[in-house]
Amino acid sequence: MRVYVNNRLVELLPGMTVKHALINSGLFEAVAKGNKIYDEWDNEIGLDGELTEGVRIFVRDAKEFQLKKCRRKKNE
Repeated sequence: MRVYVNNRLVELLPGMTVKHALINSGLFEAVAKGNKIYDEWDNEIGLDGELTEGVRIFVRDAKEFQLKKCRRKKNE
């Protein structure tokens, strides 16, 4: 199964979770330091989340992401 973590391709076996994708991409430690995981629609997801073929997930600094969302709402 192919998924994308921060726009980088990661190959996983079917049934693997978000945590497995982060470990394989080398970004699990960033989450342990307080970064958050989001799907391609900007919804926060957990480590036990199920993955499907072609899904895109992103690891972002939680504070930076909240500021970005606030600015987007204010400018709209």
